[in-house]
Amino acid sequence: MRESDHVATAEFWQQLPPGEHVEAAVDGFRMLADPTRLRMLWLLCGDEYDVTTLAEKVEIARPAVSQHLAKLRMTGLVTVRRDGRRSLYRARGGHVRRLLAEAVNAADHHLTGQPDHD
Repeated sequence: MRESDHVATAEFWQQLPPGEHVEAAVDGFRMLADPTRLRMLWLLCGDEYDVTTLAEKVEIARPAVSQHLAKLRMTGLVTVRRDGRRSLYRARGGHVRRLLAEAVNAADHHLTGQPDHD
């Protein structure tokens, strides 16, 4: 059974996740609580970016982008790969993309008054 199949079952929600999983999830949510990091991560869900290009897209200074990326990497939300002298950043996998999409979609439903999905 896939993990997503468990989400719909009551039994899944009756057992608390391990403490280290809760702490890692809280760290990830803490990172998403910053508007700049959320915008950066949104872009990184769609493509790879270097610091300079990402700074231009989110309209903040390169040193600030570097600091935000370091925090996102530390919490496992972003990966980096080297391409010669450049470092290219990307959101880490489908879980991060789905988490971000769900958060923004939930905000949209709240702001527009659309009913929630089951």
